[in-house]
Amino acid sequence: MEKPNDQTPIMMNRLQEREREQMLIMSFCSEIGQTLTKEELNVVIGQLKEQIFFDDFILASSNESETEYSVFCQFLQKDKDLKKYPVNDGFFDTCLDSADAVVFDLKNQNSFPEFIKKANDSGFKNGIGISLPYAKGKSNVLFMFFKSAQTFSRESNRIIRGIATQLSITIQNIALSEKYESEIAELKKLKQSSVQKEEEKETSNETDSVGIVGDSAVMKQVSELIAQVAPSQSTVLIYGETGTGKELVADAVHRLSTVSKNRIIKVNCASIPVNLIESELFGHEKGAFTGATEQRIGKFEQAQDGTIFLDEIGELPLELQGKLLRVLQEKQIERIGGKETIKVNARVIAATNRSLEKEVAEERFRSDLYYRLNVFPISLPPLRERKEDIRVLGEFFLERHSLKIGKKIKGFSKKVLNSMMVYEWPGNVRELENIIERSILFAKDELIKEIILPEIYKPKSYTTEPDFYIKTLQEVEKEHILKVVKKCNGRISGPQGAAILLGLPSTTLISRMHKLGIKKKHFLD
Repeated sequence: MEKPNDQTPIMMNRLQEREREQMLIMSFCSEIGQTLTKEELNVVIGQLKEQIFFDDFILASSNESETEYSVFCQFLQKDKDLKKYPVNDGFFDTCLDSADAVVFDLKNQNSFPEFIKKANDSGFKNGIGISLPYAKGKSNVLFMFFKSAQTFSRESNRIIRGIATQLSITIQNIALSEKYESEIAELKKLKQSSVQKEEEKETSNETDSVGIVGDSAVMKQVSELIAQVAPSQSTVLIYGETGTGKELVADAVHRLSTVSKNRIIKVNCASIPVNLIESELFGHEKGAFTGATEQRIGKFEQAQDGTIFLDEIGELPLELQGKLLRVLQEKQIERIGGKETIKVNARVIAATNRSLEKEVAEERFRSDLYYRLNVFPISLPPLRERKEDIRVLGEFFLERHSLKIGKKIKGFSKKVLNSMMVYEWPGNVRELENIIERSILFAKDELIKEIILPEIYKPKSYTTEPDFYIKTLQEVEKEHILKVVKKCNGRISGPQGAAILLGLPSTTLISRMHKLGIKKKHFLD
């Protein structure tokens, strides 16, 4: 009858041991779950060594889609093992296929993986492999090495099994963390490389004559002017014949400006139909006019906080010049059909191949707009006035287009160079580039020996003087009034009327027209 009572202390002792094991397992699971790196994991498993009494351990891991595995981390060996081992090596796969711990006799194995050979060389006699629970595509095995496998007890096995799931999850988390850190480091490296290249590009642009090709004194002066005005917000007006490179100068000013990271919007005022220019520049609201089926954002809004380049500004119609002046002065626009005033902040660069002073004198360009645009003028000389740049430009275009076309052209013959120097180049730099590209296409050797230059036709000059006719003051006055009224399409009064342009009250102008015999049939077709 006393036998059951004799078992009570034993049962109580076992329960206490199991409770201690559970507490130990929970403690280790908590610590393992908080580890973020392999180094931290090594420290926690090093503490586990005091409970299980192993001499070394190695965690091996393999992705589901791979036929190889690698050492994830290890206790004694601090050097990283970057080698890959086949999954079916008789060690890793044997552990994966077994539900129990697998014991290896290190003395009797001949084909050890390298990491097990190192354990054998350290004097360990036995190895135990335990498969950890499968976790999100990863298979993991814990290898422990002992000088005597007898130290691995049932209690040790229960503790390992208790922490196995958390260990698998932590291995997965550390692997993901390392991958994330690697990608972040790579992104930083790429960003740093990109910034460095951009800085090198900007430095190159600043030191390489702001991107303008030419060694002549006049082009060096142009480069200096670009460098002076670019950092400011001043309006720039570029003069020059067709083909002299006005757009390149505008690009250089923008590239060296404080808004270079924003866009430069380019508008050719000569290529847009008159009835569409206002919509193109300032935009329109839906339904503002026939065909306006949707809202349109104008070029000034598109260039917000950047640069707008108005090429061929001399072609802008008179009625739009006043609206452009308002934008330049007040920094605000109104879309066609809109009621809202929109603030715009865009650096304005304009260009023209006309003499705006002459256009102002002949009343085709508003003087107030001219003075507002002509804050910082840059004049580009025609190519015929900087002959010393012809060879430099020729070699520059030769290299560019030879590479593009895929021909190895080394240079020009003396005959071709002489022809290029004598020619007047009415189309300027653009004509030079086009002719060199054409010459590369026709070239049969590594040297351009022939160049086809078009004949320049000059208008015939007549030496005979025209008959001189003296006009009366009334005739001169009548002719001038008729010219102005026709320019205003027959409108006498109002903001766009002839009276405003002539500086007269409309009643006075009508009275003068009656006195001079000017009737509607004279100025209206």
